[in-house]
Amino acid sequence: MMEKVGGAHLERKAVVYLRQSSLRQVRENRESTARQYALRDRALRLGWPADNVEVVDEDLGQSGASTQGRSGFQKLAEEVAQGKVGALFALEVSRLARSSADWHRLLELAGLADVVIGDEEALYNPKDYNDRLLLGLKGQFADAELYWMRLRLDGGRLSKARRGELVFPAPTGYVWSADGHLLMDPNEEVRRTVALVFERFDVDGSGRKVVRYFTKHGLQMPMRDAATGELRWTPPRHHWVLHLLRNPIFAGVYAFGRNESRKVLVDGQIRQRGQRMLPIDRWKVCIRDHHPAYLTWEKYVANQEKLRGNNSRGWRHTVDRRGAAREGASLLQGLVLCGRCGQRMYTYYHRHGSDITASYACTASEIKEGAARCWSTSAAPIDDAVTTLLFKVLQPADIDLSLAVVRDAERQDAQIERQWHLRLERAHYDARLAERRYKAVDPENRTVTRTLEREWNEKLEALASAERDFQAARSRELVELSDETRARIRALAKDVPSVWSAPSTTQEERKNIVRMLVEAVTLSPIDVPRRLTRVQVLWVTGAVTELQVPRPAFGPVEIPADTLALIKALTFEGRPDSEIADELNRRNVPCPTARLGTPDWTEARLRLIRYRRGLPRKRNRRGNKAPVLQREDGLYSSRGVANLLGISIGMVDEWIAQGHITPTIRARQAASWFHLSDTDVARLSKLRDQRAAQGYGRGGRRHASPIDKEEQYE
Repeated sequence: MMEKVGGAHLERKAVVYLRQSSLRQVRENRESTARQYALRDRALRLGWPADNVEVVDEDLGQSGASTQGRSGFQKLAEEVAQGKVGALFALEVSRLARSSADWHRLLELAGLADVVIGDEEALYNPKDYNDRLLLGLKGQFADAELYWMRLRLDGGRLSKARRGELVFPAPTGYVWSADGHLLMDPNEEVRRTVALVFERFDVDGSGRKVVRYFTKHGLQMPMRDAATGELRWTPPRHHWVLHLLRNPIFAGVYAFGRNESRKVLVDGQIRQRGQRMLPIDRWKVCIRDHHPAYLTWEKYVANQEKLRGNNSRGWRHTVDRRGAAREGASLLQGLVLCGRCGQRMYTYYHRHGSDITASYACTASEIKEGAARCWSTSAAPIDDAVTTLLFKVLQPADIDLSLAVVRDAERQDAQIERQWHLRLERAHYDARLAERRYKAVDPENRTVTRTLEREWNEKLEALASAERDFQAARSRELVELSDETRARIRALAKDVPSVWSAPSTTQEERKNIVRMLVEAVTLSPIDVPRRLTRVQVLWVTGAVTELQVPRPAFGPVEIPADTLALIKALTFEGRPDSEIADELNRRNVPCPTARLGTPDWTEARLRLIRYRRGLPRKRNRRGNKAPVLQREDGLYSSRGVANLLGISIGMVDEWIAQGHITPTIRARQAASWFHLSDTDVARLSKLRDQRAAQGYGRGGRRHASPIDKEEQYE
């Protein structure tokens, strides 16, 4: 053994490497840790001086499956490669590495650097083929041992999970009993909150809308700590709602192996990437009716389809994904399919001043193939036609819809009020508990009583705050339905167009109504004998209704001559565009560029029509006021600098950006002012002349020479 250690090895340092896979092993398996530290004595006996023996114990509590997170091993490998290490001691090969790739890389470095590797029993020289072969086999066994251990552990967990007996952290809304059964949380407030999440998702159809509902009514969501089981109430969070909606536990299903993780190469290192959910048919364990449920299995599957369809990432040109209903003006957002290629059409919004219009466009070929856009059409005529069709379908039949609306409104109010009562009940209990703790302590023990008194005051303040919030929410939302209100609800339930166009009805609610009845809408262009759009409405029942809608042509809108004459007359009276728009609306003059659900005439629409028709605008007195070029204190405005130097205001702005001139007073919303001395005027005039000699005009734009013009056409 001693013949393997030479003088060259003793001149370099000996390194004792320690590693255990977890902190629990470090705490409980102390004998293994002591044996690893004892390897230092082995190095001393082999001839290394005490000050030349280094113990590397930074990786205690780290897994040897990879080098990631093992700073001690990385430092050791670097020193071996630099030739600073003469001998390397470890309790066994598995302490150094459980990965064959990491082990053979270290073995290769040790062989090149002539490093001796030792354990409790023997020394090995990686330069010797027999020793290298033996070390390689030991590394292979260490790698295989890791696989066998993981296989045994995973097999035991899977076997227990197949019987439904594997205990995991219970999600909020459930607790584990002493005999290993999964039960609903005994806290009524927690159960009702979880049930309310699923009910609101049925109504709203989106996790974010559920969060908005909770926030609007001042409701909180429970969170139970997985380690301590402590329950705390927090503001609503989107990720918490999605966790509830995606977890099959709430459908009474015991599921195991729903997720899988994958490993990827990042900068040459193997990294563990986030988990992804597997399809239901690939779950390792799926036991239905295992425990009490908040919803049925069929409803859970439907919720997953709804969540998948709400996913906005990459859904634009995917036929089976239509996205969640959003606040945009287009009624059929996410429902429109192209009749030419069958792809989903995307909704585009266009701003014209203060007006926003929508259009449906098929851009699948443009994105996938780089070709021209398939086709597009204005959304307003399509939405109007489908709305009219919906009104015919939504006529109440034999069922009294009004009674259902009244009952639903009363039920929602009762749910919210019940949640508030449970919250107040919890606050009352916390205050009484703090009071009992305070009174149970000896008043002379001021060290404890001060703390308990402060906690009691905090609970009383929380109770008072909860009561104030409840009264505010009750006055704002929780109202009693009077007989007059009931009668109005019954009348509105039979007048669908009035409810549809009511200001209180949001565009998201209209879209959700459409999605309850319509599965998809296919649009196909018709050009002969005239421009039309074939609209095919596929109802959720499978029936198809077809209609044709005029397709507007892009270009100037025809405006009646009498309307143009009236606009000219009002313009030459000196009225601004806003007053002219109000006057046209007062006279009920129709606006040809107006859209559904928006005012007829606006200042932006009038300005656009004047621009396209070349109608002049007579400025009012305020508009004819001469601009101020120089103030009494001698400061120049931007226009004053431009007039003084004979340049444009654009050139002044360019000089400011380039640092040639600096404003003395700089304002964002008002004018900037400049102080110009005689030296400044001379310097700027010289700069103006230089730019003029280079071919730049007053506006800073370079004039093209005849040679430049010829080059432009080559």
